[in-house]
Amino acid sequence: MGVAQLTDQNTIVPESKYARIERERRYLLQDLPEGMTRADPHVQITDNYITGTRLRLRKVRDPRTNKWTVKFTQKFAPDPADLSRTIITNTYLNAAEYEVLSVFEANEIRKNRYPFDWEGRRFTIDMFLGELFGLVLAEVSFENDIELDGFPKPPFAIADVTNNELFTGGRLCDLTFEEIREEIRRSASA
Repeated sequence: MGVAQLTDQNTIVPESKYARIERERRYLLQDLPEGMTRADPHVQITDNYITGTRLRLRKVRDPRTNKWTVKFTQKFAPDPADLSRTIITNTYLNAAEYEVLSVFEANEIRKNRYPFDWEGRRFTIDMFLGELFGLVLAEVSFENDIELDGFPKPPFAIADVTNNELFTGGRLCDLTFEEIREEIRRSASA
């Protein structure tokens, strides 16, 4: 098994069939794209970022079926200057496993996630709740670097915030909308 050395010199990630590269762009939105409403089909997500780690517990609920999915995830960017490419590993949990892991100190983010198709691409639109109410982000994933690097900002987005660490879950979980309001304004006017 080969090994990939990361920029953090104390971190080594073995190549694995369990971890995968995730390529995505993240955009700041003013609101849901035109034609969408808050009543449209969506899932409810609660992320608990375990303090001091790159780990999160994610609960996803489909309000139409009341079906729950729970995942334990590690996600990080091997190159901190390029947040469009991350390594992600997911482990699906049952209720008892979730309870065991939920004892760790964590910071919570709640959001509603909507699917949105535009120009042959599937986006996810996240409307944040609670302390981050007012923040709306869109993400879109890519199969390869060429697609990722050549993708233009869609017209419904006000800014590409892919490489702005402030708009990552690991940072947002420590903040409120008021604390990021100025960065939203700055990003939108750039």
